[in-house]
Order: sequence, then structure tokens, then C-alpha cells
Amino acid sequence: MKDILIGRQQIFDQHLNVYGYELLFRGHDFDLSHKSGATKATNQVITDTLLELGLNTIVGHHKAFINFTTQNILDKTPLHLPKDRIVIEVLENVEIDSIIIADLKELSELGYVIALDDFVFSEEWTPLVKFADIIKLDIMEMGETRTRELVKQLKPYKAKLLAEKVETYAEYKYLLELGCTYFQGFFFNKPNIVSGKRLSVNQTAAIQLLNTVNNPDVEFEDLSKIISKDVGLSFKLLHYINSAFFALPNKVSSINHAISYLGLKEIKRWINIMTLSSLSNKPEAVMNNALIRGKMCEELANLSGSKSDNFFLIGILSNLDSLLDISLKDAISQLPLSDDISSAILDKKGLGGEALNCVISYENWDISAITFKDIDQSIIGDAYIKSIGWAKDILSNIK
Repeated sequence: MKDILIGRQQIFDQHLNVYGYELLFRGHDFDLSHKSGATKATNQVITDTLLELGLNTIVGHHKAFINFTTQNILDKTPLHLPKDRIVIEVLENVEIDSIIIADLKELSELGYVIALDDFVFSEEWTPLVKFADIIKLDIMEMGETRTRELVKQLKPYKAKLLAEKVETYAEYKYLLELGCTYFQGFFFNKPNIVSGKRLSVNQTAAIQLLNTVNNPDVEFEDLSKIISKDVGLSFKLLHYINSAFFALPNKVSSINHAISYLGLKEIKRWINIMTLSSLSNKPEAVMNNALIRGKMCEELANLSGSKSDNFFLIGILSNLDSLLDISLKDAISQLPLSDDISSAILDKKGLGGEALNCVISYENWDISAITFKDIDQSIIGDAYIKSIGWAKDILSNIK
């Protein structure tokens, strides 16, 4: 991981469950605008994800969409990868000829999933359309009218349609009605704000709990009372502390013991995570994203030698609007947060705000903005990978 930056973007099914991730990558030693550089980049990401990191670390049990160039296909690079775990994404600038068509058809017959990226209908691509499994539509580039026309053209073929660069919930809805099967973009992480929306009784109670937990004067005794009075929280805490995540030699059977073991900082973190996860029925990916943000903000603080107490909270609460479908300003105003935490979340001010801005830039794959203090980009990338693994472990142990 010394010369490459790896990111990922979720791909959802019609029910907003994660179907896979497109792997994103940039390197210091190659230029993706050149054919040889792009081919080397694909080979490098394969090496890093499979040999150094492990595919499960990056995408879990989901499929990995990987971009393949003309040369990658001619070299039969996909054959080095497990066909049940990857999707061969054929870039729009691949030079289509009889050899490429034959090689891709062979891969398809071997059981590999073939996706055509940024698809525009043309005569040379028609042979591939006949056996492609997925066709990706750049709806931002085409606009709604051209998208509808292209979907109509593709109806006779078996390929499922993946709408990419979906930015709003309204776009997702019309594309769903249009017959798209998969969706990629930042819409999942943006609130579907409804004017005048009121919080439900359960959401109000959760906000009140967040109020108590994040009060700077809260003490062990206060948290112990909160958890002990809530049967659900008590059960979940004991389940969590006795999970494989901690691998304790002896079982913890009391709330006080669990709280003492975790410590004030960690028990507050745990209650925040449990409370936020109960706030809405949004896809798990939204909570997963909040956890990655929180952990990565904390990692950046540690790497820069800064005090990291509030960085995790800044990261996870920055997704509160997506969980509640109200504006972030309205959501944050309901919590007793200090001015520096609020301004970091809302205005990206202060060191916490800088860290959050770096994390969101990584999330959005805005390469030029992935900066924090004097930390090398590759180290920031390592923090991202570490945060993905941590979030996955947390989610699997709080269910």
C-alpha cells in the first residue's frame, strides 16, 4: 500500500441493500489518463486487495467491481481473480474488436459477471450487449430524457441496468420505476428532507438519550442507571462485551462490570453507536458510513498527535441528517454539543472540521482534497481501510 490509494463506492440493489462496491484507485507512479498507466493501476489494485489486504477487508462478502482496460482483457487478467467475487467492468474506452469480444465472451462463459461502464449504444458495442450481465448508465452525463431513451433501447436484452452517479432520492425513485436493478452514487448518504417533518416518539427518546450521554458532566453512575433501566440496552451491552470483538477470557455478567471494563470514553461511544443505529430504518450502509467517518476522524487525530476525544463524535454525528431525514443544522441543534463540535460538523471549522472534510473528500473520491495536516495520502488511505474493518466488526457485534 506504499504507492496506491484505494477507495470504494457502494452499489445498491432495488431494496437499498449493498450488492457490491466499485473499487477506486490512484497511484503516485502511474497516470490513469494513459493506457499503460491504467493497466498498471488495475494490476496494482488486484495485487493490493488480494495479496496485501484481502478482498474481504475491502468489500466484505459483496462483489468487487474492478475496471479493466483493453490490455487487461487481452492479458486475461480477470482469470487471476475469483469469478464469484468480482465483476469485470469494461471501461468505455476499451477498443472493441473481434479479439476483445471473443475474450470477454470466453470469460462470460466461464461464469464471470461482465459489466459495461458508462454505456452509450453504438454498433461496435452491440455484440457485447448480447451477453453482458450489467450495463452501467451515467445518468448525470445523459440527463433524464436520454436515460429514458437508452433504457427503452436496452429492453430487448438480458442485461440488468445499473444507474450510476445517482445524487438524489428523487432520481433513485424514477430510475427504480424505469426498471433499473442497481444504483450507485451519493444519494444514499443524503437526507430525503420532508418539510415540517416531526420526529417519532422513539426518535425523540433517542435524541434525549444522546443529550444525556454527550453531556460533558455525565459520570459513570449516570450511564449505569441509564443502561440498567433499559432491558434492551442491558442485553445488548452484555452481548457486546462478551462478543468475539473483545475475546475476554471470562464472561462478564453485570452491567457495572461491563461499564468498568470499557471505561467512560468507550461506554459513551457504545451508547452513541447503539442509539444512532436505532434512530431510523435506513439501509445499514448509512450507519456503516457514519461509523467509518467517526473512526477515520479519530484515526486522523491520533496520526497528527492531536487530542482525539471529540473526533469520533464529530464523524458519526455528521451523518445524523441522513438517519433522521431532517437538515443537519436542525438535528445538531437538538444536542448539547460544545461550539467547537457543532462548528466542526456544520461548518468544517477547527481541527475536527478539517478532519471531517478530509474524510468526506475520501468518501467522495475527491483526490485533491484528501489532505490533513502533513500526513501522507497513503497513510490517510491506510486509516480508511482500518476504519472499514473496524466498522464492519462493530456492526456485526451490535446486532
